[in-house]
Amino acid sequence: MSGDLAARQAELVAALVAGGPLPPGFAPAPVEAARRALLRKRSGDVARHWPLLAAGLGADWPATFTAWADGRPTNGSLRDGWDLARKLRDQGTLPPLGAEELAAREAASHYDGHRPPRPRRMPAVARAGGAVAAQFAGRVRLLRPAPR
Repeated sequence: MSGDLAARQAELVAALVAGGPLPPGFAPAPVEAARRALLRKRSGDVARHWPLLAAGLGADWPATFTAWADGRPTNGSLRDGWDLARKLRDQGTLPPLGAEELAAREAASHYDGHRPPRPRRMPAVARAGGAVAAQFAGRVRLLRPAPR
């Protein structure tokens, strides 16, 4: 009995946060409302870790984040923001403030998209959307802001 309950709970969680199908026996409207509320909460959590990215997108932040995150399980707010910023950079839609924040993060830490970010030990330079940041002796400096 408890294995069946655990399986049903896992199906419900997958439907809520990872784009899984709605499990049998659940009403679609309340599950959809909960799913959307969780995406809004997740958007706020990511914005707290990536304030310049969120500010750069302004009123488009919630829709941009939700479109990207819908159907993706979270990797944590820091990594979710990093993954979104990289996707926007690759699409050429990363706002200047987000580019500066991404360049600074990438100069300070190594993140391969799979494992948690690790601080860089050696000097590093990172570029994103025209912004250039350098890390030396543990300090990150923005050398060139992103074009506005």
